[in-house]
Amino acid sequence: MRIKCCLAMVALLLSSCVAAPLRGTGDLGLIIERDVGRVQVVDTSARKVLATIAGLGDLSHASVVFSRDGRYGYVFGRDGGLSKVDLLKHAIEKRIIQAGNSIGGAISQNGRYVAAQNYTPGGVKVFDAATLQLVADIPASYGDGQLSKVVGLVDAPGNKFVFSLFDAGEIWVVDITDPSQPKIQKFPAGKQPYDGLITPNGRHYIAGLFGEDGLALLDLWHPEQGVKRILGGYGRGEEKLPVYKMPHLRGWAVAGTRAYLPAIGRHEVLVVDTQTWQEVGRIPVAGQPVFVIARPDGRQVWVNFAFPDNGQVQVVSTESQQIIQTLQPGRAVLHMEFTPRGESVWISSRDDNRVTIYDTQTLQPMTELKASAPSGIFFTHRAGRIGF
Repeated sequence: MRIKCCLAMVALLLSSCVAAPLRGTGDLGLIIERDVGRVQVVDTSARKVLATIAGLGDLSHASVVFSRDGRYGYVFGRDGGLSKVDLLKHAIEKRIIQAGNSIGGAISQNGRYVAAQNYTPGGVKVFDAATLQLVADIPASYGDGQLSKVVGLVDAPGNKFVFSLFDAGEIWVVDITDPSQPKIQKFPAGKQPYDGLITPNGRHYIAGLFGEDGLALLDLWHPEQGVKRILGGYGRGEEKLPVYKMPHLRGWAVAGTRAYLPAIGRHEVLVVDTQTWQEVGRIPVAGQPVFVIARPDGRQVWVNFAFPDNGQVQVVSTESQQIIQTLQPGRAVLHMEFTPRGESVWISSRDDNRVTIYDTQTLQPMTELKASAPSGIFFTHRAGRIGF
């Protein structure tokens, strides 16, 4: 009898080991299922879905950042929800409602703090990454006590967060080395900054301006020089097309010494020299660009579009500055994400309820995964990148 009990215990232990094998997190990621408040945990090596996690609230404008070890994804929901998701246990570790209307966030350089940017109330809240306890509340106040919508929040070297105030027309740099006493620098940016990005080396923060021509650039190595206007003449004196969807500037592509930027309300991608920040070319494309992203080796740039051209993706050669392929992944392409070394790219098609995985050498589809109205795709290699 005793032998049988021992054998049963051994069998139980072995079965538990088989059910939960040890593994790393470097090839994991999350796909947002926006209409049902879920995320899928995916394996980019096996190209398959590992699990589905529900209960994440309104994900209509969701984004994700990752812990330094890639185990946890912090999901920012439109409803102000901030959820800490365990990619190995396939579960929500903690979820809080931190605001009324939120559109994204960032994680600090040292991985200790997670910040959320909020429309309602306007401002940034900073949380302990381990516990999601609030450590700093930074209202985006301006004028006579008004609160501005916050956009373009990124992490920066020195454990800083940088973001733009849409209504106030400002860029703020916040040092949270001591979150109980955040140090804030404020800079005039221009009219209605609608999004922002930081260059891969962490030096330059750039805000797109919806209310006027040009872009606002802040050199974080020399902030005392203030904000510089770049591409100020682009589109001046020309009639703009209706803007069906604002470009997402975190999708700007930096390849080598050039940046590839979506032109607001135009069927063009701008090419900019990142040494001088002067325009050096324009690439005509099929529609109004939303995301312009570079393959990790910088040899290709992939572009998706706003309605009514959002069923296609165009691939641009950075060597020839020409479109080399137009793809039809599905209806309402919302997001694209390269695997860490760029051998494949995952593309979400919301209205066809699928994610298509393409080989970036052959430009042919490799496989498809089913998902309910997929939007954002986020892989854990973002954990080691500035501004992601």
